[in-house]
Amino acid sequence: KIMAEKKGIALALEDWKILFEDDWKSLIIALYMVLVGYGVLVGIPVISTAWVTKLGFTEVEVGRVAGMDLGGLAAGSVFTAWIIQKVNRRILVFFGIVIAVAANALCIRYVDYETVLYLRFMSGFGSGIYTSVAVAVFGMSIRPALAYNLMLFSFAFSQALEMQVLPQLSMNGIYMAFIVCFLITIPFLGWLQSYPVSRNSDQDQIQEQRIDKKLSLVPWVCLFAIFLTYINIGAYWTYIELAALDANTNADLVGSTLVWASFCSLLGCFIATLLSNRFGLIRPLLIALITMATGVGLLSFGITEPKFLMSVFTFNLLWIFTDVYQMGSLANFDHGGRYSAYLPASQGLGQIVGPNLAASILSLNLGYESVFMMCWAAAMLAMVIYWLLHRYLRATQPELADAS
Repeated sequence: KIMAEKKGIALALEDWKILFEDDWKSLIIALYMVLVGYGVLVGIPVISTAWVTKLGFTEVEVGRVAGMDLGGLAAGSVFTAWIIQKVNRRILVFFGIVIAVAANALCIRYVDYETVLYLRFMSGFGSGIYTSVAVAVFGMSIRPALAYNLMLFSFAFSQALEMQVLPQLSMNGIYMAFIVCFLITIPFLGWLQSYPVSRNSDQDQIQEQRIDKKLSLVPWVCLFAIFLTYINIGAYWTYIELAALDANTNADLVGSTLVWASFCSLLGCFIATLLSNRFGLIRPLLIALITMATGVGLLSFGITEPKFLMSVFTFNLLWIFTDVYQMGSLANFDHGGRYSAYLPASQGLGQIVGPNLAASILSLNLGYESVFMMCWAAAMLAMVIYWLLHRYLRATQPELADAS
């Protein structure tokens, strides 16, 4: 009754209180793990430039290496999604750390393209196991949409930090930074719950089975749309810095824009929370995807400094914004955290396909304009899928169509 009377900010604060009183230790360690696990994904513009300038890889090779890294993330997370219900989570995370640390350490030793290609896959695989467990912790929390919001809110800070710090480091320094961040987790493994806590009474389970039969495809449709969104994000984010420099954009401007644009994500997150309480999740997502596609598509007509600024700022504002909604929608159809564990997989797959498609476009000498055109198409396709999903839900499950 009291909840019904609270609106806007007060309602949001009440929700935060419930979330943290539930199990703050596992939330905090999961939050740290997510930020570390997605570290490569978030820092890819800087890392891909480092591969070109410090290891002498070509632009096409960078697309392939980035794709391997993020592909490993996807493979690791699929592997985890399969076994997470049966295996002690602390052991899973420990194995993930060992694999990721070993691969990063070997990258310091071996710098030739072929070896790095496979080592980055290994490193990604370890990160994928590590990250998936953390994402599942959020998916199973008492307020999953809010927990994802917290995670994305923190991304904005970690992203800005990476954009600021990583360019100062040598290539080995970048690998060392990742190794240290993984190792810091080990003393806090005890904060994770070994197995998921069951919250469901029999009544809930009967009701869930009823919903499940009708909607069993919906989480997969969501995951596919997330995959498409991430083809756009992966290709754009891997090549934006190289494309801007290729168009003779001022290098200092490019660097500082990437740092400041990260803070746009914070704004995106905040607006997303308030809008979702008002309009549900799917409707604002449609508008966000159309706007994001437009911002990306701008660059397919050539890159100038004003266009670059406009594109990067809308992209960053809406990247997190769409993530809040996509993850929140998924959490609404997924009560056991089972599909949530596939999240890094659909993101990672999109991020293999995106940079690889982009690398192929570049190897055909079609230029960066065509890369951004491809990004536009992927985002618009995702938008169409969500629009169809929304129409379907309004017809069959109206309360889910506009759930917040």
